[in-house]
Amino acid sequence: MPFMMLAQIKKDSIKVFYLGGQSNMEGFGYVKNLPDSLKKKNKDFFIYHGNSVVDNDVTGGLGKWDVLQPGHGTGFSSDGKTNQLSDRFGVELSLAKKLQELYPNQKLAFIKYARNGSSIDSTGTTSFGAWEPDFKGGKGMNQYDYFLKTVHNAMAVKDINGDGVEDILVPSGIIWMQGESDSDKTEAIANQYYFNLKRLMELMRATFRNNDLPIVIGKISDSGDIEGGKVWKFGELVQYNQEKFAATQPNVAIVRTTNSYKYSDRYHYDNNGFIDLGKQFATKIFLLNTKNTKNSKKASLN
Repeated sequence: MPFMMLAQIKKDSIKVFYLGGQSNMEGFGYVKNLPDSLKKKNKDFFIYHGNSVVDNDVTGGLGKWDVLQPGHGTGFSSDGKTNQLSDRFGVELSLAKKLQELYPNQKLAFIKYARNGSSIDSTGTTSFGAWEPDFKGGKGMNQYDYFLKTVHNAMAVKDINGDGVEDILVPSGIIWMQGESDSDKTEAIANQYYFNLKRLMELMRATFRNNDLPIVIGKISDSGDIEGGKVWKFGELVQYNQEKFAATQPNVAIVRTTNSYKYSDRYHYDNNGFIDLGKQFATKIFLLNTKNTKNSKKASLN
C-alpha cells in the first residue's frame, strides 16, 4: 500500500524556457542544410509552439505539446490539435542540444511564440503585428494576447509528454530576439525601445509568476544589404536601448555575437547564425540560473 501511494504521487519537474520575438526567433534557417546532429527528433525535449499570426486572428497562439524536431521555423502552424512542421528552423534545435549538455539530468521543454516582422511599439506596427499589451486595433487581439494564450494553454497541460506522470513546469527563463521592426520606422519609436521592452518583459515575468525570472536578449544586427548600407535606419538606437536594458535591469544578459553572423537574405541569419545563436542563448540563460541558485544557497545559509 505505501508503495502504491508513492507511485501515485510521483511527479516530474520540467524546466521550461519561453522563446519569443520576431523573425530571427521565428526561424529562417533551412532544415535541408542542417548538420546530422540536429536533423533528428530530440525525443527527450518537448515544445509547445503557438500558432503565429497577424493581429486580430482568433487562431493565434493555438498549439499542442510535441517532441522537438526540425520544422519549428517560419511556416510552422498549429490548430491546437495537429502541428504542421515547416522546412525551416530557428534557435530551438541547437539551444535544446546545448541545454541538455548543461543540464544532463534535468527534464527540459520550450514554449515558443514568435511573429515575423512584429514590433513592440504599436504606433509603428504594419500588417505584421504589435506586442504592445494595450494595443486594441481591429478586434483587440495582438501579439501579447497570443503570447498569453500560448503560455496559459501550455502551462495548463498536466502531462506534456504523455508518460502518465504529472509534470510540474518550472519557468526558468525568457529568451527574446526582437527589435528590428522597432528600428526601421521613426527615431521616436527607436528611442522608446528601452521603455517598451522593460514594460513587456515585466509583464512576461509576471505571467510566469516570477518577477526575477532570467532574461536573455539577442542584440540586433544589420546585414548592410541595401543601398546606403543600413537596413535598419535607427538600428543603433535600438542596440543602445538593448544594452541599456541588459545593463540596468536585474537578472538580464545579452548576446552580442549576432554582429558576426552572415545572412541568407537582407533580414535573416543563415543556418550557421541560427545554430550559434541557440548555443549562445543556452550558455547565457544557464549562467543566470546558476548564479541565482548560488545566491539562493548563500541567502539560506545566512
